[in-house]
Amino acid sequence: QVQLVESGGGLVQAGGSLRLSCAKSGRTSSRAAMGWFRQAPGKEREFVAAISWSDGRTYYRDSVKGRFTISRDSAKNTVYLQMNSLKPEDTAVYYCNADRSEVFRPPPWDYWGQGTQVTVSS
Repeated sequence: QVQLVESGGGLVQAGGSLRLSCAKSGRTSSRAAMGWFRQAPGKEREFVAAISWSDGRTYYRDSVKGRFTISRDSAKNTVYLQMNSLKPEDTAVYYCNADRSEVFRPPPWDYWGQGTQVTVSS
């Protein structure tokens, strides 16, 4: 059983910042990739960012490049998403996503968190 527990969502004004955290536990590789997706009301779930655990390489959707930063703490099996210069269009439920394979492959992957709400007011 693999668990992903997210935290850090909330309400923030446009231009503000939030940091999301996702802690992974359970019987899974500690070297599998992790990342974030988001889903706004009435829209499809979309990729936001990902990080390869083996070499730390990062990937972002274009609309968040330069504003969001994904990072990891291997000792804590935790991934973070630092979100700066937030915009109202960033409002969504943010989901943590984790792979079970140690070989990096494109997301989405096998495991999902429960989601955390991020609301950006204008």
